[in-house]
Amino acid sequence: MATTPTPSTALGAPAPEDFDVAQPVCVLVFNASDPSGAGGLTADITTIASVGGHPLGVVTGTYVRDTSRIFEHYAFADDCVDEQARAVLEDLPVRAIKVGFAGSPENLAVIAEISSDYPDLPIISYMPELSWWRDDLLDQYLDAFRELVLPQTSVLVGNHSTLWRWLLPDWDASRSPSARDLAMAADALGVPYVLVTGIPLPEQFLDNVLSTQHAVLASHRFEMFDGSFSGAGDTLSAALTALVASGNDLISATQEALEYLDHSLDNGFRPGMGHFLPDRMFWAQPEDDELDADAENEEAAPAPATPLGRSVNEPLPLEGFVMPPHDTKH
Repeated sequence: MATTPTPSTALGAPAPEDFDVAQPVCVLVFNASDPSGAGGLTADITTIASVGGHPLGVVTGTYVRDTSRIFEHYAFADDCVDEQARAVLEDLPVRAIKVGFAGSPENLAVIAEISSDYPDLPIISYMPELSWWRDDLLDQYLDAFRELVLPQTSVLVGNHSTLWRWLLPDWDASRSPSARDLAMAADALGVPYVLVTGIPLPEQFLDNVLSTQHAVLASHRFEMFDGSFSGAGDTLSAALTALVASGNDLISATQEALEYLDHSLDNGFRPGMGHFLPDRMFWAQPEDDELDADAENEEAAPAPATPLGRSVNEPLPLEGFVMPPHDTKH
């Protein structure tokens, strides 16, 4: 019977005593800029900082998108990506690397070369849903990711349907592939661990399974939310990377990352006309009872007066403070 390696040992993650716990761990992230704040590098940076890490964001390109959909993507040149990453790697003690959307096979080649130069760093790779992309570009990207990045990936994170279409395109069984089926396909490409999200369950529940080709290591189910969200996958994979970098073993890091995502979605908000976004800083929001208490205190206490006799809550007159139009000539 085959034995399953210990996740913390296989990943090569540092133990807590190996670094100063008072200093945030440095996490290197390759991803595209997302001006809407839904996902991409914006989600990674906010998430890593929220769970206590120090994000080192390498921009691989930029989306043109809003909260509803992605319209276009522009990839950066591979030498630009290479120089960004190597500059911080030579200066800062990076503890783990997350690979998000790199935008081109050339950028994937750069990431693979950098990863091979730092073989002791765990690599968490996230495969987003890319059906919005042109078919020819998508096929080239997936082929390059499979050949260049997966052999160096410690943990592959992805939605069940996305990984199914990618790793098992010829699946013809009457049932949908399990997390172990996907883990076996990933293991054949060099990936020891797979975190499969969004596996449909009865009664509006979803399962999230950490698996190897030999066994399921952890399974966490959550009730589906009513709204449609953008950025959940980037949030989860970034949290997992930061928690692994902090010295947590893979199983406990997976559980904490999933709980963090669940709280972020539960506190989600809809800033635009499109999808809901996770509130990755949910813990910084005041509790409802604190807001009620503050409101009661403001009503009960008289507003302090200024030296001029005006209440500090009383707005200043706007005369002389009107913003001039942009075409004002000086």
